[in-house]
Amino acid sequence: MNAPELGLPMAVPAGGLPSRVRIHEVGARDGLQNEKATVPTAVKAEFIRRLAGTGVGTIEATSFVHPRWVPQLADAEELYPAVSDLPVSLPVLVPNARGLDRALALGARRVAVFASATESFAKANLNRTVDEALAMFEPVVGRAKAEDVHVRGYLSMCFGDPWEGAVPVPQVVRVCRALLDMGCDELSLGDTVGVATPGHVTALLTALTEAGVPVSALGVHFHDTYGQALANTLAALQQGVSTVDASAGGLGGCPYAKSATGNLATEDLVWMLRGLGIDTGVDLGRLVATSVWMAAHLGRTSPSRTVRALSHQEQ
Repeated sequence: MNAPELGLPMAVPAGGLPSRVRIHEVGARDGLQNEKATVPTAVKAEFIRRLAGTGVGTIEATSFVHPRWVPQLADAEELYPAVSDLPVSLPVLVPNARGLDRALALGARRVAVFASATESFAKANLNRTVDEALAMFEPVVGRAKAEDVHVRGYLSMCFGDPWEGAVPVPQVVRVCRALLDMGCDELSLGDTVGVATPGHVTALLTALTEAGVPVSALGVHFHDTYGQALANTLAALQQGVSTVDASAGGLGGCPYAKSATGNLATEDLVWMLRGLGIDTGVDLGRLVATSVWMAAHLGRTSPSRTVRALSHQEQ
């Protein structure tokens, strides 16, 4: 008999936390874009369908970038129509006006742009300065909003940069404010190389609130490089954040930041939230089974501790 059948984890609510968390599942996009081998389109589509069957309501499907940038996602035009009938939100990344055109032509209603809090990563990821990237995004966001499309703004390197080191909080606040001012509906604060700690998370969220950024517009995206992702997530929840990015099975990293390891595993997040009495709407058993299935296609076991514990995979 496994842990959930024994009523574990026991739900013990803690004060000051949201009653429900929306999981923004990034495994199919952020997770698979960092794979060395290209995953077949049919496998990606089945992965997304299985994720939808777990109760996750938001699944980032793909990215409409030039295939030269991220060859693993070169099949966006084939993949998106294969899953667009699902009763879930299917946001996609768009790097520029051309990417937006491609996404809108397929009926996408939720898109995301991806900015950087640091000059070094803006150059590596977009070959532009921070301000040049913001200028590129402004007409993209404006057109999306004119089409009544929801826009998410990703912000990378919010807590540290492998080239520049520590990132000053006001620097991050400035770019967040710029993304909101141009029309983004929500922001995802990215700990791209996984160096954040809970106090830093609290300080940034406090500064954003003081700058007039509503906490309801914020999500967090943590990597587990130093084993801090869950601790950082809890710190964000304590500040009122109720949207958390996570990747089924802990898949992913960042192709432009070589020190970035896997994303926060969705299963590990759900286990913690269940123990805190926080609703996610996710069936953990189905989610674990989905990650085990995907891991088999990738030829390795899942790095998620919860997946390993509940599926009895090799440690």
